[in-house]
Amino acid sequence: MSANHVNPDPSEKAWRLPGGTASLSEVHRTIPVPKGLGFWRKMLAFSGPGYLVAVGYMDPGNWATDLAGGSAFGYTLLSVVLISNLMAILLQSLCAKLGIVTGRDLAQACRDHYSKPVAIGLWFLCEIAICACDLAEVIGSAIALNLLFKLPLTWGVCITALDVLVVMYLQNKGFRYIEALVVTLILTIGGCFLLEVIFSKPNLGEVLAGFIPRFEVIKNTQMLYVIGILGATVMPHNLYLHSSIVQTRKYEQNAEGKSEAIKFATIDSSAALMFALFINAAILVVSAATFHARGEHGVAEIQEAYKLLSPTLGVPLASAVFAIALLASGQNSTLTGTLAGQIVMEGFLNIRLRPWLRRLITRLIAIVPAVICTAIYGESGTANLLVLSQVILSMQLSFAVIPLVMFTSSRAKMGAFVNPAWINVLAWLTAGIIVLLNVKYLFDKLLEWLR
Repeated sequence: MSANHVNPDPSEKAWRLPGGTASLSEVHRTIPVPKGLGFWRKMLAFSGPGYLVAVGYMDPGNWATDLAGGSAFGYTLLSVVLISNLMAILLQSLCAKLGIVTGRDLAQACRDHYSKPVAIGLWFLCEIAICACDLAEVIGSAIALNLLFKLPLTWGVCITALDVLVVMYLQNKGFRYIEALVVTLILTIGGCFLLEVIFSKPNLGEVLAGFIPRFEVIKNTQMLYVIGILGATVMPHNLYLHSSIVQTRKYEQNAEGKSEAIKFATIDSSAALMFALFINAAILVVSAATFHARGEHGVAEIQEAYKLLSPTLGVPLASAVFAIALLASGQNSTLTGTLAGQIVMEGFLNIRLRPWLRRLITRLIAIVPAVICTAIYGESGTANLLVLSQVILSMQLSFAVIPLVMFTSSRAKMGAFVNPAWINVLAWLTAGIIVLLNVKYLFDKLLEWLR
């Protein structure tokens, strides 16, 4: 069967439109999963997509919210990071299941389920989220280039846009090359932050206590940071990305093959997201131990943190290590953001363009607002732009999470792979928490403006 078409299935009758071109058709089912492998070798064959997804959970937008949250509230918001990460693990497992079982990514599923006006509306909201995400990613990379090489921010933004060429080159060589580059950059970020945690010498007891949820987090008037951390951790474009890239594996197209693919894809994404939890928590811990513990409660900008790290900790390397990790994070995130933009535009609009032109268009849609914002606001406004980008992501999250939970809860669409009752309860509870937090934030902001 052609790799460019999804497999016919009895559950196709549950969709308004029939399945069309496969998601990311140029790499669809291009990575073989040989039969007869042991557990660990099979795990290795399926490993990779989870780490591309995990990249979004440690992008520069996370840095801004985690730095600000750590310096303002110490270790208190570690519980928010943990809960957000657990939500992410659940939602990403549902994405993998949707892609493997239906042969559709989330964008294609929305297009094939909803009416055309609704699908276009969802696409527009998703493009706003990708623009917000790209804003965080390219500004993060531009800041890192500015800190390391004194390159102007606008030039840095333009240079990071060239990642589209890297994606095109590596995708032509094979999807495994993209995965290898991403994992290398993730390990670089992890190594850098392990050093930062060692340099900052946090209080272990206070760190562990920070992971215990407290009601004061919800009551606090600084709700922006809770919403921002939620938006920075559970990334809407990652839901579309994951449901697509799990289909790069050539697993058996029967119940047993799909069940095995779901199992290994879930292990892959859960392990990768636990590594992302370490990165997120490490950023907040370093900020709390370095700044909050010394009475510096207003460190919200990445540039300010960079300048203060070495003199505050008395470690000359600390600031440089921080900037290197930021550059790796920004570049990694723009790579996966480019793929997500392609998946969303193809999936919702079902456009037929040459791959290079398609990627160029999706990149320009996201990059132009970032260039304009950087040129207008410059260095002084980057912190506010980064936090704002994460709030926009969180606001859009409901429009991705609710369809995802709805589709995977439908027996007509998922057949034997429909969510069990306890997963449904957790998934709808997660969706409800996200919606309620966003409504509360908007209500609080409205009251603030009316005063």
